Amino acid sequence: MAELNKENVMKALENVIDPEIGLPITAMELIDGVNISEGNVSVDFHLTSAYCPPMFVMKMASDIKENLKKIGAQSIKLKLTEHHMAEKLNEDMNK
Repeated sequence: MAELNKENVMKALENVIDPEIGLPITAMELIDGVNISEGNVSVDFHLTSAYCPPMFVMKMASDIKENLKKIGAQSIKLKLTEHHMAEKLNEDMNK
């Protein structure tokens, strides 16, 4: 298992593909921040559109969590910004 550090987190996030555009979220520079503390990882991100369909947001959130668990993240908190439904989606992503 990879060491849980920012470099490996970003490498894991390269596997998360925007389902609408077909490119990694890292290549599109959608990651705004990564914080790691004692096995806990928080990721702040935005999307290419403030009106990205919620089903795509939830798919990417699921993929982010899956890829971070593979490298040893014990808990994952996601924060979506710049989306018209950010409050609700953040609540749903972090259940």
